Amino acid sequence: MNTPSGLFSTYSLCSDAAGIAGNLFAFVLFVSPIPTFRRIIRSRSTEQFSGLPYIYALLNCLICLWYGMPFVSPGIILVATVNSVGTIFQLIYITIFITFAARGKKVKMLGLLLAVFVLVAIIVYLSIRLFEPPTRQIFVGYLTVASLISMFASPLFVINLVIKTKSVEYMPFYLSLSTFLMSLSFFAYGIFKHDPFITVPNGVGSLLGIVQLGLYSFYSNGSGEDSRDPLLRSYA
Repeated sequence: MNTPSGLFSTYSLCSDAAGIAGNLFAFVLFVSPIPTFRRIIRSRSTEQFSGLPYIYALLNCLICLWYGMPFVSPGIILVATVNSVGTIFQLIYITIFITFAARGKKVKMLGLLLAVFVLVAIIVYLSIRLFEPPTRQIFVGYLTVASLISMFASPLFVINLVIKTKSVEYMPFYLSLSTFLMSLSFFAYGIFKHDPFITVPNGVGSLLGIVQLGLYSFYSNGSGEDSRDPLLRSYA
């Protein structure tokens, strides 16, 4: 008589474990730009670094955060937690970037930041005003999938660069591994939660992660070195 309850408890435990693991691996990615920003602060200049990756990441985190909120998608709070942390990190990075950027970059970044807030506000307004809870999740879910898949432009760029240069210099192993493990964890979390809006984009991310790790294994012997900084310049 207690078997169904026990199975449900185990299933719930596995689901939570996958979500927590995804949060932990995502945290590794969130802190990865810290060396770059230490350099920016020390030199008091953004040099040739681009601020666009942080704008894109902020937009992605805010959309996914909204999707994970209980009144949009009940039962997937770990999606909200990881993206709330991500939002805080991106805002800190953007603030530092704007502080030390040249006037032209500063104005551009402020304009893009305002555009992100306006766009997210429109999404929130429309999803609340026009959609009830069942269709609200679908509406925001499609936006989440589009946002996450658009972020895969960066791994695709890195993969192309590695193949062209036959070197993993611009593809740090720990970042590739963390990205793969995060995507895999949230892919499992989406399966446990029966949520295709989590499963599909993270399934694609897992496949790209496997490709990156495979390329790293293939080309690492020839390149002989890792990049110390994430590929921040190449995202834009």
